[in-house]
This record gives sequence, structure tokens and C-alpha cells, in this order.
Amino acid sequence: MASTTSAAPGVGARVRVQQFGTFLSNMVMPNIGAFIAWGLITAMFIEVGWLPRYLGIGDSPDSWVAKFGGWGDFAGGGIVGPMIIFLLPLLIGYTGGRMGYGDNSTRGGVVGAIATMGVIVGTDIPMFMGAMIMGPLGGWSMRKVDSLWDGKIKPGFEMLVNNFAAGIWGMILTILGFVVMSPVVTWIADRLGEGVDILVDNSLLPFTSIIIEPAKVLFLNNALNHGVLTPLGTTEAAESGKSVLFLLEANPAAGAGLLLAYMMFGKGLAKASAPGALLIHFVGGIHEIYFPYVLMKPKLILAMIAGGFTQILVNVLFNSGLRAPAAPGSILAVYAQTPGDSVLGVTLSVLAGAAATFAVAAILLKMDKTEEADDELVGATAHMESLKGKSSSVSSVLTGGAAVMTRPIQRIVFACDAGMGSSAMGASVLRKKIEAAGYSDVTVVNQAIGNLTDEYDVIVCHQDLADRAAQRTPSATLVAVDNFMASPRYDEIVTMVGASRA
Repeated sequence: MASTTSAAPGVGARVRVQQFGTFLSNMVMPNIGAFIAWGLITAMFIEVGWLPRYLGIGDSPDSWVAKFGGWGDFAGGGIVGPMIIFLLPLLIGYTGGRMGYGDNSTRGGVVGAIATMGVIVGTDIPMFMGAMIMGPLGGWSMRKVDSLWDGKIKPGFEMLVNNFAAGIWGMILTILGFVVMSPVVTWIADRLGEGVDILVDNSLLPFTSIIIEPAKVLFLNNALNHGVLTPLGTTEAAESGKSVLFLLEANPAAGAGLLLAYMMFGKGLAKASAPGALLIHFVGGIHEIYFPYVLMKPKLILAMIAGGFTQILVNVLFNSGLRAPAAPGSILAVYAQTPGDSVLGVTLSVLAGAAATFAVAAILLKMDKTEEADDELVGATAHMESLKGKSSSVSSVLTGGAAVMTRPIQRIVFACDAGMGSSAMGASVLRKKIEAAGYSDVTVVNQAIGNLTDEYDVIVCHQDLADRAAQRTPSATLVAVDNFMASPRYDEIVTMVGASRA
């Protein structure tokens, strides 16, 4: 089974960065539906929205559309203002409180939401950053307070003590958030906003692709998008009606150009799987699908930077933006949040970004003289083991041998950073293969790496996430893959299931 050798030097820092990014994104990801709802309501009901501007419905300030949309009184009237000022930060604070307390505790979520209210009323901007601080702090500190008298309360007084403890501690945190934290977070938000303004005013925003594109393929895409860009972009959209920041990471242009290049100039399995990956990426919005194509040939990161730079530049030139986050990063979600005056710019950014990536990737792939061969599998396995910092218990399976299970395989989990896009897709493919082989009693689920528990027989994840997965499930057999959609590892897992029952 799993080896216990120490981690490789340098792995720890990368894993810690991934874990911190995942922590931030996990506060936003469960609430993306609320962000989308706010974006659609804004798009439909504000004064320049779809209903009054294009359909002529409720174009009077006295109409129900105007009252619902809160024309002329963004912070206090209608529903648009209260949703972004109160609902969205409180949802993030509640989710962060549950995470901070541990065990997905509702108690921690309630205290986290109470604490978040302090920074909300202490500022006049959407307080997402404050929610990401006060929410987890509220949950974590409530757990520490509870531990002070854990097991010491006399029978019959548990509810009284617990409720008053949560109420009193929540009140203290709310005051702390209002008096201390809100000025600090407001100052930070102002400085970050000024930084974004400097980048935009000096036409430097496209250069952020030098950071964004490499970070994405290292599985920091959710951290960047939902931990940083979404809070800043939502604040900007609240003021101006749209934000280009929503398009920095979520635009599917560069990934589409890369997969198109593989379709035409790739080799072997990469070329054969590229069309399906393109559909999943561009329409499904699961950007993780193209990461292995870059990791397979790291020099292609130059093509991704070229595409990212181009699409951002076009959006800056045309003053394009989205009303709310496009999640997932599907072209359908992008257009759903695109205001009328940005449709041309967004469309050109997608075309130009894809074309730039395609052109650079095509040159690099044409210049690449290496042949697609079976020994790439051995190389991928070695790369996975270097990332893990230890030999994998299933390396023999990946390189042609056979893994020996000491018990029948019953539970398999497919894990990814957020536990939604790529892991759900991989779990679906693997589930069908296992059911087709006649092992209907084997369960295959998908989950975020941060929520894994050591209760599974086999865990499947991308090779760059293998180290984090191994930490969470030390007794499980780890299978690292480099292609979410058409990995030969899936067939080998089916063989492992059969062998474990022999």
C-alpha cells in the first residue's frame, strides 16, 4: 500500500500554496449560484438592464421593475444592492465559519456570519475580503472557546451554555469586525483597487497573464478566480456595472486555442482526445481539462500566456467586462453575464485569444520532434512520484506491472481541487467503466481534496495533486492520472477491482 518515505524538498511550499488557495476558493465556490443569481437580476432589472432597455418592460421609475432593481438607490433600494452588500458576504462568512470550526459545523457558520456582519456595516463597499477573514476566524475561535468547557457542563445546561456562548462571542467578534477589522480591510481593498486602476490606466493589465496562466495549470485557478478576482471584480461591477477582472481567468479563449492546436498538430492520444476536451472546456467550462496538455509539454505555457495576454488586451481596448462571475468558465456562462455594450469586445477577445494561443502552440508542436510512445507513461509516473515525494503504491500498475490489494475494493473517490468540475467528469467516466465490468457494488464518488477522509480504498486524482491527496488518505491506494477524460488508468483501475476479488 502507501509508502511512508518523506516528501521531496520543495514540495511542501507548493502544496501549502495550493491548500491556501483552495481554502479561499472553498468559501466562494459553494455560493457561486448566489453570485450568478445576483448577476442575472442585475442584468435584467437595473435601469440599463434587459427588461427596461431592450424589451421596454417597466421603463418608468415608478414601475415594479424599477422598485425591484432599486434604480437610483443602489445600496438601499430594490434587491440588487442588498444582495451584494449583505447576502453574498454573509453567505461567504457562513461558509467560512463552517470551515473554520471544522466538521462542516453549522455552529461555526452562524458565528462566522455574525462576525461578518460587523465588517459589513463598518464599510460602504461589498465586504467579500472581510467575510473571508471574519468568517473562518469566527468559526475557528468559537471552536477554541467551546473547548474551554468541553465536558465540564452539568447535565441539563448544555443548550443554555452553548447558545449564550455563541451569542456573546458572536457579539464580541461583531464589535471587533466593526471597530478594528473594517478599517483595515477597507484600506487593503482601496489599495488593491488602486493597483488594478494603475494596471488598467497604464495598459498593463494584460501582463497579469504572465502570472495567471502558469498558476492555472498548477491548479491555482480556483484560488485566483474566486479568492482574488471575484471579490475585486464584484466591487468594481457594483460601481460601474461591469468588470474586466471577471474575464482574466474565466475566459476560455486560450485553452480553446491550445486544444485546437493539439487537434491539428498533436500526436497520439493527446491529438485523439483533444476534440472531446475542447467541448468540455469551451462549453462545459471545466478548464482543468486542458492542464495536462500543458504539463505534458511545459513550453506550451508560452502559448497560454500569449493567448491570455491577447484576450485581456482586447477587452481592455474595448472596455469590455462582465456583470458577475462566469462560473463555470463556459462560453455560455460568459455571454450570460455580458452586458450589451461588451458583446463585441468579449467576442473579439475570445477569437483573438484563441488565435494567439493556436498560432504559438502550432509552431511549438510542429517544432517538437519527440514521438508519442508508450514510454511517456513511465515518464508521467516518474513525474507524479517526484511531485508526491515518494513511490506510489500503484506505480507498478502505471508502468505495466500489477498492484496487489489486500482487501476487495469497495469505495473509490475521484478528487480535484474544488470537487466539482474535473473530478465529477472523471468519476462519471470511471463509474460507467466499473458498472460495465459488472462491479455494481463499487461506489465511485467525487470530492474536493480538502474534504477527503481516510475511508476509501482507491483515490484517483491528477498527478500534480497527488501529494495533497496522499496526505488526506494515507491508507488508500493512490492512482495519479494525467488526462481526466481518456486516461488508460481507468481501465487499469477496473482490472485492480477484479484482482482484489480474486
